[in-house]
Amino acid sequence: MFQPQGFEQRSIITSLGKMVYYTATSSPWQDQASPQNDEKETLVFLHGFGGGSSAYEWSKVYPAFASEYRILAPDLIGWGRSEHPLRNYSIEDYLTTIREFFQQTCTSPVTAIASSLTAALTIRVAIAYPDLFKSLILVTPAGLADFGEDYSRSLFAQIVKVPVLDRLLYSTGIATSGGIRSFLEQRQFAQPNRIYEEIVEAYLQSALQPNAEYAALSFVRGDLCFDLSLYIQQLTIPTAIIWGQQSEFTGPEIGRRLAEKNPQAIRVFQPLEDVGLTPQLELPAVTIGLIRRFLPHLVLSAEC
Repeated sequence: MFQPQGFEQRSIITSLGKMVYYTATSSPWQDQASPQNDEKETLVFLHGFGGGSSAYEWSKVYPAFASEYRILAPDLIGWGRSEHPLRNYSIEDYLTTIREFFQQTCTSPVTAIASSLTAALTIRVAIAYPDLFKSLILVTPAGLADFGEDYSRSLFAQIVKVPVLDRLLYSTGIATSGGIRSFLEQRQFAQPNRIYEEIVEAYLQSALQPNAEYAALSFVRGDLCFDLSLYIQQLTIPTAIIWGQQSEFTGPEIGRRLAEKNPQAIRVFQPLEDVGLTPQLELPAVTIGLIRRFLPHLVLSAEC
């Protein structure tokens, strides 16, 4: 699977098995004149869920910060090169393993940069363990059942709950080049012409990992959905939110309602025109620029 220049694969052991992550360890990011990684502030990039998801989702963004920050970009349990336990995954599985990742790899509060359902889960981890976090930069943080609009009650989610049919749908409709491209075109990108072959190939390689269907089907069945609006008022970590106006899963009106429930913590709500669920892949340069803009603002907010 795709790995940016100067980054290497490392891993930790969580309660559900090995979690792989990527971090800058060599040229052009590390040399004798550069500060050692443990002297830099840490940015952790967390990918969202969907057929073939992995840390690749942020790979066009995080190298831009590698000369200034210690970068960590994990494949979550059940995705990418991390371990794929044979289980129906639960919300608690991800709350636990995300927390374990921060506790094992970071010795001081960090900035987490996360997307979609993982961003919503990260909010819950930050509520329960605020000492782990300095700030949050979140792209479309949605629990997919927000304000009662529950994806798990959709027709597609109900179909995927049918045994045998779920595996058939995964092997023929998700874990294929055509299935990946169709999902990206219809659900993730506002402009299909921004999808190029490397993106499709990276998602496909992740989707074809042994037992990758377990996490993906837990997601598409709606097993991981929850109402983020019931939690977000408890968040105390300074937060910026980016929301693609063309997001198919959850529209920007949901994002605005979530932000309005906690203006003390959510310092920025930035809608983006003509972009879908993953601006980090669709418009990476714009996403990099926004993260650079938000980082000092949120750090200043945390110190006030």
